[in-house]
This record gives sequence, structure tokens and C-alpha cells, in this order.
Amino acid sequence: MSILLVACQPNGGETELAGSVQGTTYHIKWAHANPDLKIEDIRKNVEDIFARIDVKLSNWRQDSEISALNRAKTTAWLPVSPEIAELIAIARVVHEKSAGCYDLTVKPIFDLWGFSRHENRVPTAEEIAAVLPHIGLDKLELDAENLRIRKRDPELAIDLSSIAQGYTVGAVARYLEGLGIQNYLAEIGGEMKVKGRKANGDEWRVAVEKPTPFTREVQKILSIHQQNGVAIMTSGTYRNFFEQQGHVYSHILDPKTGKPVTHHLLSDTVLHEDPTWADAWSTALLCLGEEEGARVAEAEKLRVLFISGENGQLKERLSSELEKNPDGAPAAP
Repeated sequence: MSILLVACQPNGGETELAGSVQGTTYHIKWAHANPDLKIEDIRKNVEDIFARIDVKLSNWRQDSEISALNRAKTTAWLPVSPEIAELIAIARVVHEKSAGCYDLTVKPIFDLWGFSRHENRVPTAEEIAAVLPHIGLDKLELDAENLRIRKRDPELAIDLSSIAQGYTVGAVARYLEGLGIQNYLAEIGGEMKVKGRKANGDEWRVAVEKPTPFTREVQKILSIHQQNGVAIMTSGTYRNFFEQQGHVYSHILDPKTGKPVTHHLLSDTVLHEDPTWADAWSTALLCLGEEEGARVAEAEKLRVLFISGENGQLKERLSSELEKNPDGAPAAP
């Protein structure tokens, strides 16, 4: 993992760290902190956080803990780190509440469609049928107390990409708060947590991207007027996809069919106190689609902005919790 960091501190503004991590970019800003804090110390410690998490959770690294677990073709109990045990525990809850649409064990399907290595292809029906019996989070046992897992199917493989980035945002946020920093924005690849206010007293304002490929435009700006901290996580079908013979295939895969989803929901943005939960829920709701996703968001009292597209038109839909909760109210650009 290569991390290139730039630190700057404008007069009267926020202190900022920026760089590259986990195949994407990150930005961390904070204000009103102890003046004795040294940027270089924070830079090094943030780098250490990224490195520790990457070597445990990265499916891209062959030397990571999760890659080693995936190579273990056994039904015996396997020891896991607290990080992996925590993520699996959260994923099991979201899996159940999304009727199985959110599933960490979709890795074999993800590989089959070529999304893992950007070598996209449309697999045959026979190939999909051969993989589907080895998919299902219900085939993975977790003993959280003793930090171990057991695969009921030795071919089971776990992909943490739908939850690891949120966990990383949370780890950085906890580190900043441990330093006494209560006014910050911590963002990795567009997923973030914000708390408090900017240096000039203004609220943090977060742009939600218009869910269209090949362009980067702002769809809506959320003004975060609260002090306790909130994570903002967006999942979309419009960035990671491929087209073949006139058909568009999204990287959001339905674990029941082994195929990309075909509904009209293009993106959802989830606001939640915990970045890890927000990350998992944003993927789950995107898998479910505009109608079922909205139903689950209401049932779970989630704050969500849905953006759907049909016949070239974009349509926004806010969950009732987001409509009535001012923590992430839409603001004029």
C-alpha cells in the first residue's frame, strides 16, 4: 500500500491531511484542536492505521488475513482478529434484515464476473450455477467471544470490500477523537464521517454526486448541522460497471441469482452514527432496489437519500427519518 500525504494549515482554516490509500484517495480536516498536536505525528499514526487495517481486511492482498482465511478450504474452526469478527457480526445483522441481499460471501460471483480484477466478462449460466451453492452468509459460523469462524462449506470465500472502507473511516475518526479533536471531516474514497463545525463556525457541507457515468456533477448538498458526528456513505451502480452487446452490468450482484441487479435505483446515501454500519447498509439497500430498499429503510429507521433513474430522468426519494431528522438536511448549493 502506497500512501502519499500532504499536510497544510491555512491561516484561520482547517488543518488538512490528504493522500492515497486502499486504491483511492483520502482527506482529513480538523479545526479547533490542541495547538501542540504535531501534524507529522498525526500523519504517521494515520498511516499506521491504514496499514494495520489493510493487512487484515484487504481482498487485494495475498498476504492479508482475509485472503489467508479464503484459502483455507476447511470446515474446522479458524482464529480471526477482532476486526474481522466485528465486521462479520455486523454483516450478519444486515444480511438478515435485507433478506440475504447483503452477503459477504459473494466473492466467488464477484470473481466470476471479473469485477475483482477489472477483467469483466459475462459468465455462462452453467458457471453461475456451479458457484451459487457456495454462496450464503448462513454457511459461515461466528464465535465472536472466542474470535473464531467456521465455514460449513469449505469453498466459502469472504469479500469485505463493502464494509472495510467504512470501518477504516471509523478507525480514523476514533483516533482523532482520542486526540481531543471534536471538529473534523474524515473521508476515504467519498465515504466519510463529520463532526462538529468548520474552523469559521460554519456547518460541514457534503456534496452527493449525481449518479451518472463519465461525469462528476453535484446532485445535492447536505448541510450537517449537528455536533455529535455522523457518517455519510454512498453506494452506486453507475461507476463500477461494464457494457457488452448493448447490456449494462453493474458490480452490485444479487447473491440469490448470481447476476447484477436490474432495478432502477442508481445510488443511495446513508447517514448513520457508525461508519461501518452505514457502509454495510448503503450496499444492502442498493442491492434491494428502490421499492424494497425504501421499505427496509423505513422499517429500520434509517436516514437515506435514494436516487433512481428511468428514461433518462433522475428521481430523489428521502426516507422519513431523513426528512424529519435535521442531522443531514438538504441545503441549497
